[in-house]
Amino acid sequence: MRSIRQSHTSASSSEDDAIDLGALVGALWRGKIFIAAVVFTALLLGGVYAYVLATPMYRSTAVVMLNNREEQQVVDLGSVMGGLGADSTIVNTEVEVLKSRILLGKVVDKLNLTDDPEFNSALAPPSLFSKLKSGAKYFVKQLVFRQPVPEASEASARIARERVIDALLASMSVRNITQSLVFQITVETQSAEKSALISDTLVDTYILNQLEVKFEATEQATSWLTERVTDLQASLEQAEEEVKNFRARTSLVSPEALEGLEVQVKDTRERIDNIQVEKSRAERRLSEFNAANSPEDRVEATGDLQLKRMLPRVSNPSIAAEFENRFNQLVARAETDIARQASQLDALRDSLQTLELQIEQQSQDLITLQQLTREAEASRLLYEYFLARLKETSAQQGIQQADSRLLSPAVVPRAASAPRKSLILAVSTVLGFLLGASLVLLKEARHRAFRNAELLEAATGYPVIGQVPLVPSKKRLDTISYLREKPSSASAEAIRNLRTSVMLSNVDAPPKVIMTSSSLSGEGKTTISLSLALNFSTMGKKVLLIEGDIRRRVFSQYLEKKQKSGIVSVLTGDKDFDDVVVHSELLNADVLLGDRGQANAADIFSSERFSNLLTELRTRYDLIIIDTPPVLLVPDARVIAQNADSIIFVVRWDDTQREYVLNALKEFESVGKAATGLVLNQISSKGMRRYGYSGAYGSYSNSGSQYYEN
Repeated sequence: MRSIRQSHTSASSSEDDAIDLGALVGALWRGKIFIAAVVFTALLLGGVYAYVLATPMYRSTAVVMLNNREEQQVVDLGSVMGGLGADSTIVNTEVEVLKSRILLGKVVDKLNLTDDPEFNSALAPPSLFSKLKSGAKYFVKQLVFRQPVPEASEASARIARERVIDALLASMSVRNITQSLVFQITVETQSAEKSALISDTLVDTYILNQLEVKFEATEQATSWLTERVTDLQASLEQAEEEVKNFRARTSLVSPEALEGLEVQVKDTRERIDNIQVEKSRAERRLSEFNAANSPEDRVEATGDLQLKRMLPRVSNPSIAAEFENRFNQLVARAETDIARQASQLDALRDSLQTLELQIEQQSQDLITLQQLTREAEASRLLYEYFLARLKETSAQQGIQQADSRLLSPAVVPRAASAPRKSLILAVSTVLGFLLGASLVLLKEARHRAFRNAELLEAATGYPVIGQVPLVPSKKRLDTISYLREKPSSASAEAIRNLRTSVMLSNVDAPPKVIMTSSSLSGEGKTTISLSLALNFSTMGKKVLLIEGDIRRRVFSQYLEKKQKSGIVSVLTGDKDFDDVVVHSELLNADVLLGDRGQANAADIFSSERFSNLLTELRTRYDLIIIDTPPVLLVPDARVIAQNADSIIFVVRWDDTQREYVLNALKEFESVGKAATGLVLNQISSKGMRRYGYSGAYGSYSNSGSQYYEN
């Protein structure tokens, strides 16, 4: 069963990855009224803005071209006298120059835009909100804090000028025509004449600013180069003097000599490594000598031929003494070798340290000399370079020329450029549709309930063994009455199909104890239990209906049976089963109601008395149906499931969330009792047709009404 569910889950995940265009269009069609309302609202707002609120704006454009002159540059830091290049960097730079605050500030001062209410909002007539805000500030300062009203100052005038510059920057745009050196400077204001005047003034100020910048840059470059050449000359003389002094006081070796010392260091290190290996081997052998106690062990440890020859006669005292002397000689020889190797290691290490110190000192001296020589050479090259640039700059003074020229002056526009009413209405319509469709699709995407059996099976991996429509009744008692009075209705046929699926779930051993449960309350599991009891009893079966949800005890509302004693009294031994069981004429079945007890419900149903009771009842009834509490709320259902042959799990149509269903099914799996099948309950026929499932789902199709009498 688990492998089947996994395969279903993988199949459903792969299907979820694909976009179902039919479902997408269906969702939009179901929300067409909401989308139309949003579109109408957006169109109404766009029309109000375009025809009532928006202020007419006039746009005027002046055209400027950059002069692409490739003259000799003064320094690499930028051209002082030469023309501009033609690459995108230069073009983008000039665009930013045209939008610079310094240039716009000159235009503001020249045209006195600080006195224009369009650019200086402080001069515009205050709105009602502005009056109320100013009055509140005055009241707080004068009456509460008693602060004097600030007078106009230089700081406030500077702030006002900056705001005017911001407004001018917002009203203008600079665009470079692709693959050219031509710029279009466009200004949009509430006056046609004002737009043309500002555009022309901006171009004139821009060209004049280029000449001023070039003249100032030439003077600054000449002065800076003169100071720089003087400083570089002094730096060059100092660097050459430091090289000379260092050579005089230091005895240096060549790089070849350093390489020879490094070879000696490498050889010395290799000798140290070899001697260390030999010493380790000798110490290990001496350790083996000392560890050998018997003559045999000493012969094996030393491998000496004389000891080996004397070993068979070592029992002779004279041979034993000679054996011992020979072994002591070998031990002494090993100790001597270790001492000699240690002395060699000390001598080699001292020699290595001396060589390393020599290499380090001579390397530092050589590096210092090379660094001083490079610094002196760099100072000489830099000095010669700046000296040449100083001469070039001095020769080019006085020949400044602007890098741009006016191609086309601004023309006074005859018609307003904004607002574009038709475009606003079109955009409002599109945005309204997109917003409405997005909200509809968002609501659809956040929907986590199940609308048909195929989705439920794909999500859980369990088979759907029943699809029960919503019974047209207002009271719980009327539901059973409806099924009894209308045995050919769609609801009764759905219960009949459910009964058949349950009995065929195990043909060889049909279930006798059937329990119903759900994720949460309100999903109709009790109605399913009562309906199954009614359906089985109409077949002539002897049926017992047990109210396993003893925490709520709602059977009395369905069956109009009021009795204080029930299943708890039977399990505690206070009453006999025959004393508390009642017969329902409505269901034509016996009913064991629930009653209140002192112990916890889960403890009661996990007792051996409950198991024994069901064993006895199996012999007396053809079918036993147990209505249990929701599995996610209390553990009673999982406990009762241990004694059930079949578990019917009820899911409310278009209501129970996916996560609740999956978690509830996992609860049953955790105790080794998987659900037999799922029942999609309280299905709305109108809802099925609204979601586009009416053509393929039996009793909810258009032709289904021919078979039922509702």
